[in-house]
Amino acid sequence: MDMTNKTVMITGASRGIGAESARTFAAAGANVVLLARSQEAIAELAGEIGQKAIAIPCNVARFGEMFAAVETTLKAFGGLDVLINNAGVIEPISHLADADPDEWGQVIDINLKGVFNGMRAALPVMKEAGGGSILTISSGAAHSPIEAWSHYCASKAAVNMLNRCVHEEEAEHGIRAIGLSPGTVATEMQREIKASGINPVSQLAWEDHIPADWPAKCLLWMCGADADRFKGNEISLRDEDIRRAVGLT
Repeated sequence: MDMTNKTVMITGASRGIGAESARTFAAAGANVVLLARSQEAIAELAGEIGQKAIAIPCNVARFGEMFAAVETTLKAFGGLDVLINNAGVIEPISHLADADPDEWGQVIDINLKGVFNGMRAALPVMKEAGGGSILTISSGAAHSPIEAWSHYCASKAAVNMLNRCVHEEEAEHGIRAIGLSPGTVATEMQREIKASGINPVSQLAWEDHIPADWPAKCLLWMCGADADRFKGNEISLRDEDIRRAVGLT
């Protein structure tokens, strides 16, 4: 997939899937815009990638910061072709009856409102340009309840519906809205899950998780026409047919 002269904005770009996506898209020729709260980490990654990357410290839960990030992207690269809604958190993991209401709400702010804020900031720009791709990291937790993950399950279920709503409203304007459910990935989030010791996911061995560059490569593939049949829906990276299509083994 050649992404030369395309610009990709990635939220949660400081580590894990976000950081690997930045490397993957940059290697395909794209300009990459790295968003995260961790200024030092994204600055280091931008330095690694080179002139095709810029780092913008941003809290996705604040619309004003997302809007400003899009404006900065336009000034730097002249457009925005792909938005990857990757930022997400799972801590604090706790049973609903014991959950701190403010901490529970903060997860919703990042995982759900953060996705809306990205979509809302990017859509006018993409529509004016005649189209674009909005790719959002989903989860099996969007479809199945998991013990002590009420905040995560609720936010991912809502994000799945947001993706479908964007497709319903904006497909005719050239907007490709597709979700990606990667399965369990060897990232820092899985270390947090492991440390909780709650529910079967925390009992998985590290080698059971796929590497972070797999979903990154799938996201790149999703920018091509082969993924058009999934517009308004989700792709599961557990699907062997998808893995073969992306070139994963």
